[in-house]
Amino acid sequence: MWLVTGLGNPGRQYDWTRHNIGFQVIDQLAAAAGEPVTRLRGQAHTASVRLHQQQVILAKPQTFMNRSGSAVQALMAYYKIPAEQLLVVCDDVALPLGEIRFRQRGGNGGHRGLQHIIQVLGTEDFCRLRVGIDNKPEAFAELSDYVLGVFPAEQRDRVSSVVQEAAEGVREWVDCGIDHVMNRYNRRTIDEGK
Repeated sequence: MWLVTGLGNPGRQYDWTRHNIGFQVIDQLAAAAGEPVTRLRGQAHTASVRLHQQQVILAKPQTFMNRSGSAVQALMAYYKIPAEQLLVVCDDVALPLGEIRFRQRGGNGGHRGLQHIIQVLGTEDFCRLRVGIDNKPEAFAELSDYVLGVFPAEQRDRVSSVVQEAAEGVREWVDCGIDHVMNRYNRRTIDEGK
């Protein structure tokens, strides 16, 4: 069994915010499988789906971003999922919109959701998929204002394309493993207008 957790904040007001692109990827995977992410398991909304003949738990922690580790740890314990079968999907301001990057392990890169997961699990050894949202423009004084801001209307088609690409990458991660998806998807950019 595998666990794919998208990071974000609960509540309709956060739906199209940059920080919630991890939730969008989970929703994309769930919609394609015909299973809504609505079952409350501990502190997360979940769905159980089959991806490439593998049982996968899709999860959206409801703890708010900075406390994501609590929900992830509880799900791993309940389903007895080892760290190497966990994938965390999150936003990344260091990557341009349209770029996704898989990593086998690593630090938090300044992302507080990842930071809390690492702190609670006591390890950096889990896979993550970072989805680029562009760097903070100078017009935003605080990074939090930027990541909690909504994608402008002119970027939404591109966001949808990136979310679809990220969801396909998750399916391939389940089927082929982390080395395959790092080679296939890292440094690849979704073209404008796709």
